[in-house]
Amino acid sequence: MSQVCIVTDSTADIPPALAAEYGIVVVPAVVILGAEQFLDGEGLSRAEFYRRLPAMQPLPTTAAPSVGVFAEAYRAALTTANAVVGIFLASTLSSIYQHARLAAQDFGGRVHVVDSGQLTMGLGFQVLAAARVAREGGSVADVLEAVQSIQQRVRLVAMLDTLEFLRRSGRVSWAKARLGSLLQLKPFLEVRQGEVLSLPAVRTRRKGLARLAEHVRAWGALDYLALLHSGAPEDAEALVDAADTSGLVLPPMTVLVTTVIGTHVGPRGVGAVGVLKA
Repeated sequence: MSQVCIVTDSTADIPPALAAEYGIVVVPAVVILGAEQFLDGEGLSRAEFYRRLPAMQPLPTTAAPSVGVFAEAYRAALTTANAVVGIFLASTLSSIYQHARLAAQDFGGRVHVVDSGQLTMGLGFQVLAAARVAREGGSVADVLEAVQSIQQRVRLVAMLDTLEFLRRSGRVSWAKARLGSLLQLKPFLEVRQGEVLSLPAVRTRRKGLARLAEHVRAWGALDYLALLHSGAPEDAEALVDAADTSGLVLPPMTVLVTTVIGTHVGPRGVGAVGVLKA
């Protein structure tokens, strides 16, 4: 029996092959399209979702997995491990963390729940680092130390094609207030310790992509890098040329972000997640 099993939610955007390789348990969030509900990653492909998103009426919504779903995931994980470390989407952005934490209370201290303060691969890289330590036989303390190290070094910046989806989601207070001033601009944002921060906007997509490249270049040497998009793969992949990829722990990833995140950021968004070299 292994010491520690890692559990996360589907907003971590970890490629399924890597999740399987590291034995990571991924609990799917829920996407709601009218009267239909889909478990994230099942029954509706990401490519199809982003193809349909601009014309969807009503707009999709999302829901967190229930406390019972998390409890079931923990129970299964504890059949093969002595303890669980669960690392989840920023608590400021969803009730996922709260549900995961409540479920952990029934396991006598064997389940340890962490608020990542991040989303997509900003969360995913914390999970992967934890899983590497767990696979090497590390203790709960060792795993939590690895997670904290990534949290301190992770950076996430993104450019949205429109602010409308973020405004309608209601998850970010400044989005609604700034809508009028950003109608003709490309909004920029940064996620830092659970906060979605507004950065200066740009007037054109071309200038926005150049600005993203500047951010990535300024990060310098990295341990991990992911290029993110919500239906704009070529724009995301072009950012890799700006990065220092010489010392990466894993090859750079291009990630079509989960439908749960896409619901709130809209189509044709582009971003990057980097973990600064330790």
